[in-house]
Amino acid sequence: MGFGAFLKRHTLVAGLLAVVLPLVVLLGVQFVWLVRLERAQAIAHGAAFESFLGSVGTQIEYTYRETAERSLNLPASLFTQDHVPKAAYYWKQRPAKGAKRLFLVDFTHEDFGHFLAFDADQATLYMPVASDESLAMILAANPLHMLNMRQHGMESAALTVDERNPDYRIVLNPILDDAGRVVGLAGMILDEDYFRNILLPAAIDKAIAAYFPSAPRDELAVMVRDGKGQPVVCIGDAKGRKVVARTRLGFVFKDWEMALYSPRATPEQWARAGFVFNASLACLLAAALLAGVGLALRAADRAVKLSVMKSDFVSNVSHELRTPVASIRVFGELLRTGRAQTAEKIREYGEYIEAESRRLSRLIDNILDFSRIESGRKEYRFDESDLRAIVDDVVRTFEVRLTPQGFRISVETGAEPLPPVRLDPDAIAQAFHNLLDNAVKYSGDSKDVLVQLARDGDRVSISVQDFGIGIAPGEQRKVFERFHRVGTGLVHDVKGSGLGLSLVRHIVEAHGGSVEVASKPGDGSVFTMRLPVAGPKGRV
Repeated sequence: MGFGAFLKRHTLVAGLLAVVLPLVVLLGVQFVWLVRLERAQAIAHGAAFESFLGSVGTQIEYTYRETAERSLNLPASLFTQDHVPKAAYYWKQRPAKGAKRLFLVDFTHEDFGHFLAFDADQATLYMPVASDESLAMILAANPLHMLNMRQHGMESAALTVDERNPDYRIVLNPILDDAGRVVGLAGMILDEDYFRNILLPAAIDKAIAAYFPSAPRDELAVMVRDGKGQPVVCIGDAKGRKVVARTRLGFVFKDWEMALYSPRATPEQWARAGFVFNASLACLLAAALLAGVGLALRAADRAVKLSVMKSDFVSNVSHELRTPVASIRVFGELLRTGRAQTAEKIREYGEYIEAESRRLSRLIDNILDFSRIESGRKEYRFDESDLRAIVDDVVRTFEVRLTPQGFRISVETGAEPLPPVRLDPDAIAQAFHNLLDNAVKYSGDSKDVLVQLARDGDRVSISVQDFGIGIAPGEQRKVFERFHRVGTGLVHDVKGSGLGLSLVRHIVEAHGGSVEVASKPGDGSVFTMRLPVAGPKGRV
């Protein structure tokens, strides 16, 4: 068999493979990409930790530099033109946030400099008294004083930091004249409480929001220790965690150390969680796609099977119509040509014609009723009827046609008499006819058919039993589906429309009853209709 023939016979399988194979390749490529992404994310998280600490130090440096440049950048004319007291007004207009003390040193009149401190409450300058703070000012200014004594100029003023005394950390800004000589010095002593309680926590919170916006608040822990190793700032719970990044502050408080502790979820765990999420999402989408493809292929498969069934239906119905029509034509010709010489033969041929015409009518009724059921236009007319009379009438019709073939149809009634039943006589006769016709078709070598009528409380039952080929267990639940025909060796020899049992089920259920089958291959089948005596509920 060639490739083209294979595709023609297995179109749905080929379509499924055409979807599944590229999808598998795509999932494989995506899996490799996600593995690489997981590794990259772990590295990126580690780099993010380092960058996080660096950003805190950068923000602190920026804050102090901005404050120093705004407050300590005094005009040189204040010193060269003897306007030093005006510095108090200048500082009053530009307060230095985070500074415990502002001071200046005038090198224009005294060799060792004239020290003045700023009183923020009085907005005046005063000469500080001897104290540790004053000594810290002198020591911080001494390098610039020595530079000034040597008559060395500076190209530009640059902020310097003196932290020799941890209790008095000082930021200094030299004031230069036009020749680049140091004519003065402006400085600020940092407020450690402000740095510890306000500036540092705010900088850490801002960095967390920037670098880890989606991380839960309790995931991260940051601890800052002073030069003696004592914790001064602690954000989050660091107990039981390892340090994943560590650094010292770079501009002021350089002896303080800042450490970031491992989150409850490590970078590897975060990366793994991202990998699992992305892989799960890809699998779910693939499963949804496969489910959609599967449903589409299933619908296509059912459509193909339905098309085949309908083709078989047309073929079988054509044969079913041809048989009674041919019989009617043959017996009609016998009567027309006068071959029936006796009244007995005329009556016999007439019975055959009547039986075949009834058979033809039943087949046409099946097709029309199926069409009405499919379109929802089927209606039933309920009335109290004698079920035994309906059964006898249908059996007589069959006997005319089947007795010459050796078939024997036995009717048995239970000990309890049957009550009148509220039903549609024509519909029930049609359903019973279909069961009887089905029993005859699949009777095999057996020529016996048993019909049993019985009452069971508020229900009556009609059972049709044959002793033929039987039905396999896997087929029994399908026999009531439209167009379905049992897949036996006789399926091509026994003709039928595939609608009979489907109509039986619809008719019985419309009467509020049920139909069931009990069968074993080789032992025949029993089809039983159970109908409520009072008719279906809700019917008038």
